[in-house]
Amino acid sequence: MSRRIELTCEIDIEQTWESFHAHAIPDAALINPGDVIILHGAPCDIGFGERYTGTRRATLIRAGILRRAWTRFCGVFALAELYEVGFQPLDLKG
Repeated sequence: MSRRIELTCEIDIEQTWESFHAHAIPDAALINPGDVIILHGAPCDIGFGERYTGTRRATLIRAGILRRAWTRFCGVFALAELYEVGFQPLDLKG
């Protein structure tokens, strides 16, 4: 069974030559595997060269025990995909 918690989030959105990111950092809440955060009223689109920071209301939906366990289980295999490295021989002739 999931619980809903109302909280606020500090948001930082930037789309410039130096950085392209969107961060939502919840105030006074620990996010666990499988949890979902719904951000209310955040800008959907900012123009190139702009940056937006502010505070917005958010809803944290806590994952139940099964969803949390499934997320951790899948996360191990998703992380293992990052370990796959391949090397190709260098062809100096062509």
